[in-house]
Amino acid sequence: MTDSAAYTPPKVWTWNADSGQAFANINRPIAGATHDKELPVGEHPLQLYSLGTPNGVKVTVLLEELLALGKSGAEYDAWLVNILEGEQFGSGFVGINPNSKIPALLDRSTNPPTRVFESAAILMYLAEKFDAFLPKGGAARAECLSWLFWQMGSAPYLGGGFGHFYAYAPIKIEYAINRFTMEAKRQLDVLNRNLAERRYLIGDEYTIADMAVWPWYGVLCTGDLYNGQEFLDVESYTHVQRWAKELEARPAVQRGRRVNKTWGPEEERVVERHSAADFG
Repeated sequence: MTDSAAYTPPKVWTWNADSGQAFANINRPIAGATHDKELPVGEHPLQLYSLGTPNGVKVTVLLEELLALGKSGAEYDAWLVNILEGEQFGSGFVGINPNSKIPALLDRSTNPPTRVFESAAILMYLAEKFDAFLPKGGAARAECLSWLFWQMGSAPYLGGGFGHFYAYAPIKIEYAINRFTMEAKRQLDVLNRNLAERRYLIGDEYTIADMAVWPWYGVLCTGDLYNGQEFLDVESYTHVQRWAKELEARPAVQRGRRVNKTWGPEEERVVERHSAADFG
């Protein structure tokens, strides 16, 4: 591993598959399928292919919230995609998401079936399909979408930036950790200031914006994301803490965060979800 302080980039970058970083065996600089593999299909119209990471949890929380509202059409099959084994590069998955990232949704209630990829797109698609958790128009809708896309633009700095260099990189690089810690804390301050005046992100209404932000920033403040809670002094963001704990207490959130989870205590895992009975 080259010392970053002495590194001089070459004129043309070449891929080093053995870079030593945590996900080197699945990262590559090209797209497309690496192998043929059909996706399983269950009995429900909605087929979700995912993993219980923050981006996956966004969608399963929304689906469980929709079911809690009595939206029976939101019943879904959730299939595990093990990204550490490269299952996101199977031909079936790439057919739904050419970007090879979880989550991916196939809605078989339409003819032909509708594919949806990118977590925010899935949240919007489902919220509009079932007419819930997304204001219909005006300032409230604009505010909801603003916070939804704030999360999409901000989380790469938290996960790919802070999380990677603080928790996963093969060497600790002070400059990189400082750079992304500063941004992670700035983002937490943005949330904290907003939530000082609002119960939820857009006001008194619980929306897909909350469902998108909570698995990242809420869990960062109250859970075990990157083991960085003390380092980031998350207890100081009191309004984020209050909001995060309120969402954590919701039964649908508790169910949604268990779906496609393959780590932690056995009782917290629902590796595949095909009906409410799978929660035990």
